[in-house]
Amino acid sequence: MDIIDWQWLLIVTSSVLLFVLSPLAKTTDQFFKAVHKRKAPNALVLTGSLIISWIFAKSITNAANLGLSFGIVGGVAYAGYYLSFAVAGLLIYKIRTVGGFKSIHEFLTSKFGKGAMALFSILIAIRLFNEVWSNTMVIGSYFGDIGSSNYYWAIVVFTALTLAYAAKGGLSSSIFTDVIQMVLFSVLLLVILWKIFSVESFTVSDVTNSGTWSFELGLNLFFAALIQSFSYPFHDPVLTDRAFISSPKVTRKSFLWASLLGAICIILFSIIGVYAQTQGFTGQAAVQVGKAFGVIILLVINFIMITSAASTLDSTFSSFSKLLVIDLGMVKDLTFGRASMAAIAILGTLPIFLNAEILSATTISGTMVIGLTPIFLFWKKNVPKISFYLSVITGLVFGFLLVFNVFPESLIFTQGKYADLLWVNIWGILSCNMIYFIPKWLKSKK
Repeated sequence: MDIIDWQWLLIVTSSVLLFVLSPLAKTTDQFFKAVHKRKAPNALVLTGSLIISWIFAKSITNAANLGLSFGIVGGVAYAGYYLSFAVAGLLIYKIRTVGGFKSIHEFLTSKFGKGAMALFSILIAIRLFNEVWSNTMVIGSYFGDIGSSNYYWAIVVFTALTLAYAAKGGLSSSIFTDVIQMVLFSVLLLVILWKIFSVESFTVSDVTNSGTWSFELGLNLFFAALIQSFSYPFHDPVLTDRAFISSPKVTRKSFLWASLLGAICIILFSIIGVYAQTQGFTGQAAVQVGKAFGVIILLVINFIMITSAASTLDSTFSSFSKLLVIDLGMVKDLTFGRASMAAIAILGTLPIFLNAEILSATTISGTMVIGLTPIFLFWKKNVPKISFYLSVITGLVFGFLLVFNVFPESLIFTQGKYADLLWVNIWGILSCNMIYFIPKWLKSKK
């Protein structure tokens, strides 16, 4: 058997096993709220589910590549996004306990009206749509070049198999399989690190001394990640859905642990890129390191990608289903919930068969949602409904300035890669916060 045959075996076997092991949801509470034997997930299960649902195939690929480009500084920079869990955990704890809200949608409808809730729903629906193709493309790339038949077949089969077990149990399946996938990810990551550090010429000091702690070589991204962490988590229903299924205290504890442990996982995975840097490798760091160590390690890395992509994909299907059925109140029915999973699987896969411009045009970046920052950070403040729209639209404007590369260079005060990302976010978040409160200030002046 060659490497591709082994990869097919991994995908099919792991997916069939997860389908067999996944619980069958018979009630809407089981399907949409992950209630099992009348109990919500405990802190350990919820923490594992949070981490693995965010360590998706694209993120660990990015972590390894940033390790290759910037050394360990790149890994730490990318791990900055995991502050998102702590921010979301603490703010949603308050929104639930002090505000008494049972979901993000209920909070937004109560405070800003149905129009605001609809606009927010569009943003997160696009986010979920993006999650499908951005993860399955990574899987496809391990089977063949972009555009090859192997590439397309891998994406279609992987998506269909993941949909099968996700539709069986909904969020119950997603969280149950997340625990298995988290254990697998941890073991496989330790195997890779053990192999890397067994190389005599590579030591811990090589890792700690790799990279330079400067804005040009990684810190631009680090500070941009920290800034975005105050808005980024709230446009990701995969994360926020999990913030309302267990008790407030269990949820807060799980989110804080996930923030720390998730960041550690990303930093550890970036060591693969650091090793690639010391060996002078170019291209995709994880792939090149896998090839250098032979078939077994390459398969282990592939299996990590399959595991992490599947965990994000099944969570995406569950979140989209919940968005339509529970949050938007379309049809509270399991058949409709399962059909909506199939719909997002098909819609999210279609762009892969189109050109790359289509993909970039449908992407909502972290910068585009910085307008959510004051809405959640100052959730207790009473402001006119227009404040929501002004802040969100301002964030989208700054996002487009970055995408189309038309942000004034005179407002960028650091050099190197990601300098524009950092300063667009700094000016953007200041603008969003100011604009959010202007209607309240004008009202008080009358």
